[in-house]
Amino acid sequence: MNVVSLFNGMSTGHLALHNLGVKVDKYYSSEIKPYAIELTQHHFPDTIQLGDVTKWKEWDVDWKSIDLILSGSPCQDLSQAGKKAGINGKKSSLFFTFIEILEHIKSLNPRVLFLQENVGSASKLDVGIMSRSLGVYPVRINSSLLVAQMRDRYYWTNIKTKQTMFDVVTDIEQPKDKNILLKDILENGYSDKQKSRALLESDERPVVQQHKAAHRYFNSGFTTLVFKDQQTFVRVKEATTVGFVDIANNEGVDLSYPKTTTRRGRSMKDKSNCLLRNNEYFVFQGGDLRYFTQTELERLQGFPDGYTSILTRSKAASLLGDGWTLPVIQHIFKQLPTLASEARSENS
Repeated sequence: MNVVSLFNGMSTGHLALHNLGVKVDKYYSSEIKPYAIELTQHHFPDTIQLGDVTKWKEWDVDWKSIDLILSGSPCQDLSQAGKKAGINGKKSSLFFTFIEILEHIKSLNPRVLFLQENVGSASKLDVGIMSRSLGVYPVRINSSLLVAQMRDRYYWTNIKTKQTMFDVVTDIEQPKDKNILLKDILENGYSDKQKSRALLESDERPVVQQHKAAHRYFNSGFTTLVFKDQQTFVRVKEATTVGFVDIANNEGVDLSYPKTTTRRGRSMKDKSNCLLRNNEYFVFQGGDLRYFTQTELERLQGFPDGYTSILTRSKAASLLGDGWTLPVIQHIFKQLPTLASEARSENS
């Protein structure tokens, strides 16, 4: 099988094919992040790097021989975390470059297979535009069925489709829930969440100060923290009107009644509060709360431990947060070994 992977990232598509036993003859990758290319070449040194997707007409590719084209076009203009400029935004409009390449391949090989992925928070208008461009409507799969992360995504593919009364739709069934919880993938510590919120590319830049990390966690929920233990979580959470006390490193807080809904915690900066028999004081120290380790990030996307070990945690977090969930891609690809075998028989 010959594959072109646009916006290739960390080559999740190649690993999924490898795990399923699909023989890849040539794998072309379009990617511009140096550390993404480094990781791909580390695991798949025969990958042919093509560079910038906008220069595809200059690529040396035997387009007629391509069996599968993959695309995870940028979501920044589509996602809730972005500016919501839509499919015509500066980054997300690269989807139409994928369409140009797909149409060119189809003119030479009408049976070419494709997979396009994008965020579940895309508007109905944008989903409609992408669906009509591809000639098929997507299946929506949340990665939480297969990993310990909430990751809602649309997947368009012609690997398996069905004709409804009005449209052609992707006919990939929902994966069976493996019931993997966040506690199952932690190397140590405690989380009050059953699932992590979706990893983001920006996870490469975590908040450093612990009190600010706690504030972000309890106030906005736009992050996931791991606590040293359950007792530490209860203490940090604390019973104020906002649900926590925003204190800095080595500043104490009176948590004599951590579960009450009426008593406010008293922050202690220059002086300690009056000591009472039932007082319980707490001070933030290193290790009381943390972000995911690099290994935990890999597990949240379904990758083997150590898959990104040649990279720093920051670079690994960037690629994992911007990438595909490996078990979901393998689930979509599970019919490819049969299709590849049938194609080889026809060509022999």
